Amino acid sequence: MSTKVSIVIKALNEQANIARVLRSAIAAANAVSGEVILADSFSTDETVEIAKNFAIKIVQLIDPNQRSCGIGAQLGYQYAQGEYVYILDADMEIEIDFLRQAIELMNQDKSLGGVGGLVKEMHLDGLEFKARVQRAADDMSDGVVDHLAMGGLYRREAINQVGYLTNRNLHSYEEFELGIRLRTAGWRLVRLPIVSVKHYGHTMPAYRLLKRRWKSRYSQGLGELIRASFGKAHMSLLMREMTDIKLYVVVIFWWIALLMILAVVRPWSIMMTLFVSLLALPFFAMVIKKRDFSLGVYSVVAWQYLSAGMILGLMQKQTNPIEPIASNEINLKRNS
Repeated sequence: MSTKVSIVIKALNEQANIARVLRSAIAAANAVSGEVILADSFSTDETVEIAKNFAIKIVQLIDPNQRSCGIGAQLGYQYAQGEYVYILDADMEIEIDFLRQAIELMNQDKSLGGVGGLVKEMHLDGLEFKARVQRAADDMSDGVVDHLAMGGLYRREAINQVGYLTNRNLHSYEEFELGIRLRTAGWRLVRLPIVSVKHYGHTMPAYRLLKRRWKSRYSQGLGELIRASFGKAHMSLLMREMTDIKLYVVVIFWWIALLMILAVVRPWSIMMTLFVSLLALPFFAMVIKKRDFSLGVYSVVAWQYLSAGMILGLMQKQTNPIEPIASNEINLKRNS
């Protein structure tokens, strides 16, 4: 029987989640004539050892220095055999009913390049979750969408047309980049009004998560996205739709204005008054907008990480995203 769907699971040090996601993915694959591929970005915990106990294909990145959000799905895609490919994060569970309906819809509508569903968040506390809920209202609603954040089912024909699944150079925004490439090529993306996955997201404190994202280069993703899009057909669509670019440019000019006040304005008393007033302005504005002191302050602090990351991302050298990713296929444990 031919493979209908390849479920590609991206993982890095997910020993706490890997058994749960594999059980859900295998059940879904069995229901739709599919396969499960674990694309591991050289985990250093027990992720792979746990995964060896399941009847799946395991492929692993050879060079840990190549780790990125974009490389996992593309690594799995190199081994995928399915007519459709589903991108699944290791901290999720996929819903079988969604997968069946998504396949049926894509079989009926040949203009669809990808189909997503609603995401059920399982960890509802914390500043990062609250901020994500406020940011993602449009992207995560059902109907026609511009990209499929947090995973989706994609048509292999569409992916082959646009060259690759996800850009190995991107440490974030990889699904947005995939969405604008597909839409530029004429494909449509929709989100069904049913739950596609349960998401067991980060539970660490928000400011610790910001530091982790800086260290992992997640914060550089937007700059990397801009650089990867230079000279491409989808560049104009990126600049129209990615409003974060405008926000972070404003933040950078805010930094420059603060430095100018310190360097130019005198006497000291006037300089300090202007500096403190301008410094406090975005915090005050966001606290009012969010109607939450902690969330307002967190939003502005996060801007600093992401604006600086955008600058660094723009300066990073990139590898051609269609080049094969060096990897190994790992043998499963065999019961004696």
